Amino acid sequence: MVSFSRAEYPELEALGVEQRRGDLADPQALAAAAQGCDVVFHVAAKAGVWGSFEEYRLANLVGTENVIAACRLHAIGRLVYTGSPSVVFDGADVEGADESLPYPAHFEAHYPHTKALAEQAVLAANGPALATVSLRPHLIWGPGDNHLAPRIVAKARAGKLRRIGRRPCLVDTVYVDNAAEAHLNAADRLAHGSAPAGKAYFISNGEPLPLWEMVNRILAAAGLPAENRCVSPKLAYAAGVVCEQIWNLLRLAGEPPMTRFVARELATSHWFDISAAKRDLGYRPRVSTDEGLARLQKWFAGGAK
Repeated sequence: MVSFSRAEYPELEALGVEQRRGDLADPQALAAAAQGCDVVFHVAAKAGVWGSFEEYRLANLVGTENVIAACRLHAIGRLVYTGSPSVVFDGADVEGADESLPYPAHFEAHYPHTKALAEQAVLAANGPALATVSLRPHLIWGPGDNHLAPRIVAKARAGKLRRIGRRPCLVDTVYVDNAAEAHLNAADRLAHGSAPAGKAYFISNGEPLPLWEMVNRILAAAGLPAENRCVSPKLAYAAGVVCEQIWNLLRLAGEPPMTRFVARELATSHWFDISAAKRDLGYRPRVSTDEGLARLQKWFAGGAK
């Protein structure tokens, strides 16, 4: 096994993974790392909700085009791409939607825009020489999380977390082990002409919960009280507009405290029909949300920040 990333990880070394360092925007380094592989899992991306379009384009679109080129150069027959459900989010509620949901005409953040472009490139690359599939795991969390749960906890500890609206919007998430298993299942079933080839699949735990109930359960796992202070969705969106204008005008470093995209995400339902993944990938979320939260609590208790 070979990994390609900008840093080295002791966890991968312990598993015997050969680690090669480089940037997705460097096609030569990427092609060298891919030599000898028979399947590629493309899980890297520039995530987040703030930054220049060019930064997101280089990492998410150009990087993905380079991955596709490396697969073709070395006659690698399978590519499993990690997409995002945000590629179909238009700011409105998404409730039980399946993969027929179209890409929106407008994106309020560069991340979903460039991820949508990258996913389209991956699916268009599917053919006799290279079978491709895109998985759309929704809000991955669990022990070792360096993004979702820690951000929620950090904002709560800083007194900067507020729920947006009182409406009980349902949101589904996915525990990290379930997301990983979905990728392995996809690789096992992917081949030219197979059911998954050239398709995208939503991946989640299949247990939609009110958004702020899930947030408060993550806070509880970290030993923090529930967050019940609230601002209206309209005020949050207006704050996002103002913050984005100020950050752009003054070229401020870091991420604004609110953006339009985040305001929409935190005030709407977004959960998905995962029956296609169950049918075509044999996907079954083995770790429930309750069990995952118990594991997350142990992780936090062990000193995770």
